[in-house]
Amino acid sequence: MIRLEGIEKRYGEFCAVHPLNLHVPAGEVFGFLGPNGAGKTTTNRIIAGVLPATAGKVFIDGIDMSKNPVECRRRIGFIPDRPFTYEKLTAREFLRFIGGIYAMDEDCIAARTEMVLQDNGLFDRADELIEAYSHGMKQRLVLSAAVLHDPPVLIVDEPMVGLDPHGARRIKNLFRELAAKGRTIFLSTHSLDVAQEVCDRVAILYRGKIVALGRVEDLMRSEDQDLEAVFLRITEEENEAQTRGEYP
Repeated sequence: MIRLEGIEKRYGEFCAVHPLNLHVPAGEVFGFLGPNGAGKTTTNRIIAGVLPATAGKVFIDGIDMSKNPVECRRRIGFIPDRPFTYEKLTAREFLRFIGGIYAMDEDCIAARTEMVLQDNGLFDRADELIEAYSHGMKQRLVLSAAVLHDPPVLIVDEPMVGLDPHGARRIKNLFRELAAKGRTIFLSTHSLDVAQEVCDRVAILYRGKIVALGRVEDLMRSEDQDLEAVFLRITEEENEAQTRGEYP
């Protein structure tokens, strides 16, 4: 469903993402992990079609992003690391606006709006201005907007920030439900317990390179107790390699 072939991003002499190859099939929750500055957000934006790659190709549902970006974006729901909402709209008005962007017909927008607001616990507050929402409610509204057009691919950057335990549990369950229906979830997060709980596979990114990739249970070797231990061990090894001058 998501295929990256030699994706690279450079800013002058600095290489933020080294040539990256990756395939994420339909029905998988894929975790994209790494320390700050590893290149996760840059990669997310390239996959979502927000940021052009310096080199390489992105395919969404078999469609080449460089040749048909509009069709690719129709198949993507994207939640960036700093989502934006229109504070003077109600949640229902905001979702109607988002549905218009995706050229959804009015009946479909209305039906999907009711469904996603119910799923994300916002139905009773749907006619209040967004400016009155808590941070966690705004996060759930942004998620509602991302899935409104029922995309086969959902790209999410740090979805759990500011959510209470009930909100976090609701979103975790939603990710697994979407995957069970054949949707692909590309989840970038610092919450290693979340990744361990909901992801089928994970990749660990360090200085723009994938340094570990596999199923969660396969990465958790017998001497490691959980995914956090795996992450710390691998990144510490990469830090030592950097100190020895093994990184460009």
